[in-house]
Amino acid sequence: MLVGERMIHPVISVGPDVPVMDALEMLRREHIRRAPVVENGKLVGIVSENDLRNASPGQATTLSVWEINYLVSKITVRKVMTKEVVTTVEDTPIEEAARIMADHKVGGLPVLRDGKVVGIITETDIFKVMLEMLGARQKAVRVSVIVPNVAGEIASLSKAIFELGGNIIALGTFAGDDPSTSELVFKVAGPDEATLKAALEPRSMEVRDVRTC
Repeated sequence: MLVGERMIHPVISVGPDVPVMDALEMLRREHIRRAPVVENGKLVGIVSENDLRNASPGQATTLSVWEINYLVSKITVRKVMTKEVVTTVEDTPIEEAARIMADHKVGGLPVLRDGKVVGIITETDIFKVMLEMLGARQKAVRVSVIVPNVAGEIASLSKAIFELGGNIIALGTFAGDDPSTSELVFKVAGPDEATLKAALEPRSMEVRDVRTC
């Protein structure tokens, strides 16, 4: 799965000279939390709802509310946007985009094509992919097992479930307790909890959790 398959497009952008209150109203109206800042077709920054909400004229505690509102109305997106933008491209693997966001502590990446913004991929899009990967919206038996990091373990697991007449509808692999193991989390349609647990435990697998959800 690539970024281009899950990015939001067409992207909603904002100009750098838009007043912060107008930009904040736009984000709320469109139900988004951030927007690329585009000037003359070029990406020049990114601004978030928090950036806009926190915009203020500084330590203006002696001013009246009308004076403060007037000063805030003069602050533009250019003043509060992040200028050093972390970006990605359409053919980036989705897990690489997630790594970039985690490493840079950002909640979204503008997606560029030939230097122009064609979309945006956000943490919400990544969460949706995780939901699909783990079958969170499909009711079935969810199993978590610890297996040794050796060739053939997933094949052995699949064979055991196949012999029970089950169907794996979701599968995720995660780091185990140490480098020699992995945790497999999967959902199976068909067999019940007790049948699955009884079939897996003799296969050198530590069954950590079995539940229907």
